[in-house]
Amino acid sequence: MFILKLKNKYNLTTFVFLLPWIITFIIFSVYPIIFSFGISFTDYTGLSPEMNFVGLKNYFSLFKDEIFLKAMRNTFIFVIGTIPFTTVISILLAVLINSKMVRFKGLFKAGFFLPSVMSMVVISTIWRYIYSADGILNYLLQTIGIEKNTGWLASPDTALLSIMIMNVWAAIGYYTIIFLAGLQSIPEELYESASIDGASNTDKFFKITLPLIKPTLFFVIAINTIRSFQIFTEIFTMTGGGPLNSTQTIVHYLYLTGFRQFRMGYASAMAYILVIIILIITLIQQRVLRSEY
Repeated sequence: MFILKLKNKYNLTTFVFLLPWIITFIIFSVYPIIFSFGISFTDYTGLSPEMNFVGLKNYFSLFKDEIFLKAMRNTFIFVIGTIPFTTVISILLAVLINSKMVRFKGLFKAGFFLPSVMSMVVISTIWRYIYSADGILNYLLQTIGIEKNTGWLASPDTALLSIMIMNVWAAIGYYTIIFLAGLQSIPEELYESASIDGASNTDKFFKITLPLIKPTLFFVIAINTIRSFQIFTEIFTMTGGGPLNSTQTIVHYLYLTGFRQFRMGYASAMAYILVIIILIITLIQQRVLRSEY
């Protein structure tokens, strides 16, 4: 009886300490999710409390909206075009840093991780100047005889690609540190045994390293997929979705629709389409990458 009372007392104390977080979570996370899902079936504008139920009209209208379809296409290009490069480069850098031939490992880790602690607005602003007509990229290309570009972000042919390259550069440091943590959990004895058996470095990588970091690989790909589908700051800072919507993405178009055109119901429907896409892709990734461990 005494033990039961003591246990209830500790449970109550724990609940009291957690209560501020629970209240904050309900107000700022649970309520907005429920509210936004509800208004996705209405013509709510956000400028007045009035709203009319329109059923699935917002969802059907999205698939007739040319800008939304273009934003979806650009988002998929961005995701498919950045995640493989980010993942492969991060793994290779982590393996290199983890090897015995690299000295000053702390310096390399800090250097690669530096973009991750910088504001994406600052990074995007710096790269916008790099990509400008008079930027350092054009200057370097001219020094090796390549004709000057009018501005990498000003052309529909190069704008999205330019942002993708910047995103890969900014993201690899963060994922390198995560892969490095995964590599350091692999017992050194496995590599020593493989060396005695005459395994090459390539054999060790594909038969020891890669299988044992699969949980880390799944985590990195899943997180990177979600972040890539939600790309906003880079687009907002560097191009505003232009030129000619060539860099328009789902989240940026959602922002324009909701907070510039005040079509909150329509923008909420867009958000839930994005949630469904991310959920389906994450489940597929989980099934593929977790099937063997």
